[in-house]
Amino acid sequence: REEQRASMASPTATNPAHAHFESFLQAQLCQDVLSSFQGLCEALGLEPGGGLPQYHKIKAQLNYWSAKSLWAKLDKRAGQPVYQQGRACAHTKCLVVGAGPCGLRAAVELALLGARVVLVEKRTKFSRHNVLHLWPFTIHDLRALGAKKFYGRFCTGTLDHISIRQLQLLLLKVALLLGVEIHWGVTFTGLQPPPKKGKYFSAPRTPMCQGYLSLWKKEGGIGSQLSFTVREMRGKLAIGITVNFVNGRTVEETQVPEISGVARIYNQSFFQSLLKATGIDLENIVYYKDDTHYFVMTAKKQCLLRLGVLRQDWPETDRLLGSANVVPEALQRFVRAAADFATHGKLGKLEFARDAHGRPDISAFDFTSMMRAESSARVQEKHGARLLLGLVGDCLVEPFWPLGTGVARGFLAAFDAAWMVKRWGVGRAGLEMGQGSGRGESLYQLLSQTSPENMHRNVAQYGLDPATRYPTLNLRAVTPNQVRPPGPTRLPRAGPTPGLTAVPSTQEELLRWCQEQTAGYPGVRVTDLSSSWADGRALCALVHRLRPGLGALEATAWALKMAEHELGITPVLSAKAVVAGSDPLGLIAYLSHFHSIFKNVPPNPGVLEGRCRGWGVGRLRCPLADSWEQ
Repeated sequence: REEQRASMASPTATNPAHAHFESFLQAQLCQDVLSSFQGLCEALGLEPGGGLPQYHKIKAQLNYWSAKSLWAKLDKRAGQPVYQQGRACAHTKCLVVGAGPCGLRAAVELALLGARVVLVEKRTKFSRHNVLHLWPFTIHDLRALGAKKFYGRFCTGTLDHISIRQLQLLLLKVALLLGVEIHWGVTFTGLQPPPKKGKYFSAPRTPMCQGYLSLWKKEGGIGSQLSFTVREMRGKLAIGITVNFVNGRTVEETQVPEISGVARIYNQSFFQSLLKATGIDLENIVYYKDDTHYFVMTAKKQCLLRLGVLRQDWPETDRLLGSANVVPEALQRFVRAAADFATHGKLGKLEFARDAHGRPDISAFDFTSMMRAESSARVQEKHGARLLLGLVGDCLVEPFWPLGTGVARGFLAAFDAAWMVKRWGVGRAGLEMGQGSGRGESLYQLLSQTSPENMHRNVAQYGLDPATRYPTLNLRAVTPNQVRPPGPTRLPRAGPTPGLTAVPSTQEELLRWCQEQTAGYPGVRVTDLSSSWADGRALCALVHRLRPGLGALEATAWALKMAEHELGITPVLSAKAVVAGSDPLGLIAYLSHFHSIFKNVPPNPGVLEGRCRGWGVGRLRCPLADSWEQ
């Protein structure tokens, strides 16, 4: 018994592989993770990148108590019926471009399906300190993958968050254990079509693969190399500032409370005091305590100009926030003063954390320009070889940081992509992704509307099948004639690489469309994308115009509910937020979904002629119906 206790206390004393495994679990640098895993594989006589068979071999040889707790979690995930014991995509080969959190999460799912997964990453280290807010399902998902085993501080604070770097590290470890083949310092330069019949698509410096699925983050111009079209939605200028300070983990630092989010509209006295004490004028501020002290805030342009952070007031956003127009020393003084005031000076002397280039980790940016791809996937075909291309991460839907949507929707997109690959592997992808079908894009439209409130409450049931995550899944929300056929498409001819096609989607265009759709309704006058919607009339009118036979609309809440159930447009904000006007960008994003789906449907003046009497069902009627009938 004493010998058994000694073995349990120090498994590395008798087996070198155990030492490598423990180093692998505790490694906090990318290179340390890779080197310790390489040492582990060599000690076990294995070659990294061997897929699920490699995982089972590692598990069989590392069966001591510390490792078993991790195997139990991974086995539980891998045992879900959707993966078919790793045989669901056993003959599928996938390429994942980018080792960001979403790319790694997609790689993990593809590996669990049994696919051969190759991942390429142009960087050689993880250095992004910024902290991500986690939705309940992402916390459960990461815990189920052994997050606490890799990172003991996972979600131990008062708020649920994790730094990008730590998230990448733990997902990298899971991906390596599941046999993902990873190539570091490799830049994706494009795909090579098959030279003749019987050959397959390939990518330079990676193994030639049949049925590559390419997934990537919005970095390095990857989208332009494969000609995915993107849309831009730009709102009124809002300047975000992120900064990371060194966390010395002193007793004093641990006692400073985090700030989940203070907005001017809800705490005007705080911001008035901040302005009076420091001259700093903010719209909101957030403080997360993680590997660093992370602050993110929205600053007013005039304040930045007045305090000398910006040299000149340029109308072009790129010039306004370009490095030539930002005074680094003034920006550093600005964020120090804001952070010190928000924490009552209890963090002591604030020292800047350093970014990948050794500079203070601080950034000012415009977050009102949000990009999203026009489609989530497409098919290319050459000489009989078919290639499925998909997007996940920021290049699919650029996150809106105040809502903390990036990693949550990124993970959902990774699940959706893996689900698509599974169906592709069994020859069913054409049901959703074939020529002229809108079902795949219906799922994509739903993605950007998700929030913790409108997803299934039981996060433990979430899986690859979209029905386990989206309670209002409607694969017919986008009809075939409302989308451009995603495939098959021809490869671009040889020559200059085509750039991203910028499709105009301005607020003016959206406002004009909303005015056309609501014209003729008594008491409804849309003049802007904020206050005109506060009384609920405009939204009721919009839903009624598009579905004139509907009823049971008593207020804005009814309009939101009916739009969700009858139009397939899930609300991204509450009725309270619409009335209060507290989330203008959220309202713009919500109305954009109406415009995106119904923009090609001409206004129907006949809707108002004798049809308002249908503006009710049974005893439930819209309170506006009587005035509209009159």
